[in-house]
Amino acid sequence: MLLLRSHRFLLPRCLAYSAFVSSYKSALGSPLPSLPRPRSMAKYSTSASPSPSRFLLRQLFEKESSTYTYLLADLAHPDKPAVLVDPVDRTVDRDISLVKELGLKLIYAMNTHVHADHVTGTGLIKKKMPEVKSVISKVSNAKADHVVEHGDKIYFGDLFLEVRATPGHTQGCVTYVMGNGPDQPYPRMAFTGDALLIHGCGRTDFQLKFHDPSYRQEIRDSSTIQFIHRQETNIFTLPKETLIYPAHDYKGFTVSTVGEEMLYNPRLTKDEEAFKSIMENLKLDYPKMMDVAVPANMVCGLQDLPTKA
Repeated sequence: MLLLRSHRFLLPRCLAYSAFVSSYKSALGSPLPSLPRPRSMAKYSTSASPSPSRFLLRQLFEKESSTYTYLLADLAHPDKPAVLVDPVDRTVDRDISLVKELGLKLIYAMNTHVHADHVTGTGLIKKKMPEVKSVISKVSNAKADHVVEHGDKIYFGDLFLEVRATPGHTQGCVTYVMGNGPDQPYPRMAFTGDALLIHGCGRTDFQLKFHDPSYRQEIRDSSTIQFIHRQETNIFTLPKETLIYPAHDYKGFTVSTVGEEMLYNPRLTKDEEAFKSIMENLKLDYPKMMDVAVPANMVCGLQDLPTKA
């Protein structure tokens, strides 16, 4: 697998398997990867970055599904390369317009997982901007130009995102973490998808028919809490000042930190048994967009959906 670094190819670097990840291979139904400030709900909300001359971050909001899309760019690079994380089909024109207004070169449209509450904008972006490449995790079994695994690095200019496997909400969930180093933004940022929300986490009770049936709810529950905490793939052992940017929020929050979630997350501060009990008793409705969104998102959001008579 090759990932573009500007106009050059870069082989992904791999991390060694940990004993914990190995023990979960069979339980999860398919192998886990052995792999290489915004404050408002405005149409475009902006934040001051730690390196304003180099790094650009925009947090964008789609109101129907309460989804956050993130635009990241390396402004110091001559091409101003950029990536979009979790774009939504309804707001593709807005996102492309912003990219053009800011003079950026969009190179990747990335998803943290196969979403069930909206159709990804990745396919439409590729139709309008054929040079853009789609990215999703290999474990998701979804189609994309690049499938990534735990430990991969995705470069845009001289900045990069690390891929961390964080299954639980779905088997293929990943978190994209800003790189660590003197030339990378500080504090670090983690784009957690639905694995970790602000004072919450994504539900763990669906998508079975689109993944291995052995990936039962109790395994997903265990995966969520273990992969948030464990040393090898976790989020909670990132520095406490690391900023948490989720894929959704339903209460008007925009950003949290690792330290805040370690103290106040009402689900992920519990032990495994208590967490399972919470998740099993949520009694959530069947996602209204699931039967449309999941099949479309398995093929990059480009599935020809049946028209109503």
